[in-house]
Amino acid sequence: MRRSPLRGVRARDHRPPRAQRGIALLVAILLVALGTILAAAIAYENAMTFRRGAATYAFDQALLVQEGAEALAAYGLRLAQKSDPQHTYASEGWAQPVGPLEVVPGVMLSAQLEDLQGRFNLNSLVRQDGTPDPVAVSAFQQLLAVLGLEPKWAGYMADWIDRDIVPSIPDGAEDSVYMGQTPPYRTPNRYITSTSELLALPGFGRDRYVALAPYVTALPYGVKLNVCTAKAAVLDAFLGHGDFSSDVDGLAKNRASANGCFPKLSDYQAAADSATWSRISPKLQMTSSYFRLTSLITIGSTEFNLYSLLLQDPTGQVRPILRSYTPD
Repeated sequence: MRRSPLRGVRARDHRPPRAQRGIALLVAILLVALGTILAAAIAYENAMTFRRGAATYAFDQALLVQEGAEALAAYGLRLAQKSDPQHTYASEGWAQPVGPLEVVPGVMLSAQLEDLQGRFNLNSLVRQDGTPDPVAVSAFQQLLAVLGLEPKWAGYMADWIDRDIVPSIPDGAEDSVYMGQTPPYRTPNRYITSTSELLALPGFGRDRYVALAPYVTALPYGVKLNVCTAKAAVLDAFLGHGDFSSDVDGLAKNRASANGCFPKLSDYQAAADSATWSRISPKLQMTSSYFRLTSLITIGSTEFNLYSLLLQDPTGQVRPILRSYTPD
C-alpha cells in the first residue's frame, strides 16, 4: 500500500495571521468610535434644538409680557391725563416703577416709564427747512458745557442732520471729513432715529456718549421740552446759565413736595431774562406725549430687556410706535 503524502504531516492552523487579527480589532474600534461620535452628535443636535425651541418660546413669552406692560403703562398715562390734562409731571402714578411682580408662574416683570420730553431733542438742532436752529444749537452747546464736554459737538451734530454738505464754521464736519474715516461713510443729512448716531461723529467716542446719553433723545422735530420733567442740566441749557443743576437734590425735593408741575412756566420764566425768554419760550410746555417704557422680563434664568417708545395723542390714547432691544 502506497503511503499517503499527507500522513504524518501536521494539520495546518486555519486561524488568520496576527496582522489580520490586529486589523480586524482596529476596524472594530473605529466602528465603535464612529458610532459613539454619531450618537454624541445626534444627542448634541437634539439638545441644541430643544434649547433653541425653549429660547424661542421664552422670547415669544417676553414679547407678550412686554405688550402687557405697554397696556399697563397706557392705562396709567390715561388716568394721569384725565386727572390733570394741563400738566405731565414725575410724581404722577405713571412714573412709579412696577414690580418685580410675577405675571405667571416663573415669569417676572419689572417696568419703568420715562418722559422723553424731559430730555434735549437732538432733532431740534435743525429746522424743517434744513437749516440749523440757533436757539437749539446754543442750548445744546450749553448742555455740553454743563456736562464737561466740548461745545463743538453741537456744530458736528447739526451738520450730521442738516441738508447741505458745507461744514459749519468754526465747528462742523460733512462728507469731506467722514469719507476720510476707516471705513469711509457719508452724513445722512436727515433727522436721526437714535441718539447712538452721536457715536458716528469723528472722535466723539464712547465715554462722551455715556456722559451725554441720559440727557438727550431723538424725537420728531418740533416736539417741545416739558419743564415739569426736564433734567436740571437741560433746564439750565435753555437758560444759558447754571441755576437748577447747581442743586439737583433741591430740584428733586421741590418736585416731590409740589405734588404737581415744578417748575411751571411762570417759575422758569422768573429764572430767565426777557431776551432769553422770548427766544426759548416757543420751545417749552408743561405736558408730554412721548414716553419710553423699559421692561425687564425674567423667565427662569433668562433675562430680556425690552424698550417701547409710546405716543399719547391729545385724546389720551396711547400706542407703541417703536420697540427695540437697546435703549438707544
